[in-house]
Amino acid sequence: MTHTATEPMETSLIDSALTKLASVSGIPVAFGGATVDGVVAVTTIAGARTTALNGLSVSPRRGLGGQALIDARPHATSDYGASRRITHDYDRHILGEGIAALLAVPIVVAGRTRGMIYGGSRAPGTVGDRFAASAVAVAARLAHQFAERDARERSSAGPLGGPTAATVPASSLEDVRLAYAELRSISGTIDDPALRARLSSVERRLAALGGMAGDVSDDRLPIRHADSAVSLSRREHDVLGLAAVGLTNADIAVRLGLRESTVKSYLASAMTKLDASTRLQAVSAARPRGLIP
Repeated sequence: MTHTATEPMETSLIDSALTKLASVSGIPVAFGGATVDGVVAVTTIAGARTTALNGLSVSPRRGLGGQALIDARPHATSDYGASRRITHDYDRHILGEGIAALLAVPIVVAGRTRGMIYGGSRAPGTVGDRFAASAVAVAARLAHQFAERDARERSSAGPLGGPTAATVPASSLEDVRLAYAELRSISGTIDDPALRARLSSVERRLAALGGMAGDVSDDRLPIRHADSAVSLSRREHDVLGLAAVGLTNADIAVRLGLRESTVKSYLASAMTKLDASTRLQAVSAARPRGLIP
């Protein structure tokens, strides 16, 4: 693990989260850092075999990360060296480390990219669905932590610049999403109408806390948001929601009492509706539409 000099306070949070993500995901190379003066400064590197990534700073619209920085959404390439969709300003860093497949996940707060998480594989293809979903979840949790800190700083300044009582931090957004997905998987096994109604009430509250705009009140109806033409069936919703918090198809099958092939079918159907080619893209498309927390 390589650490370089830190600048903003966000760096320590990114460092801790990225270090843990790299250790549990098994990704060959993980790196990232906070946005400083509009540029992503890479300050944490895990799994490197060379020093090629040291000192990497990514400017807007440059390379894969520079595009993710501007678009405020994840970008990936299965063969970095051959890609024609990105600039190759950072080839000496990325290719110098032997990275072929690369994923860049921005940490976005109020529409502004505050940092970046990268995952790389030394073989062309993908970085893996499990790492991709986990990276998106980690970025969402970091964004929530940054937003909470921003709110505390605004509150401490007070209306006239004077100190006020510190605000109580809200629960982790990712914990809310995980609790919602877990509750959905449990409620699907309950036959008692009264108990299911009570569970549905809790689901609605968790969905609202997680930023979900779709209606979860009736399991017979599809999940739909008034501003979106896309709707998900209940099973598509449940499968995608569990995938969004990092579960594999096998894990999801166990949670929902389904065959793994059935899970793949529901996931593929949701991806088609959302015009996504990967589960990462599907999650990124579903959340802004309010279809999953």
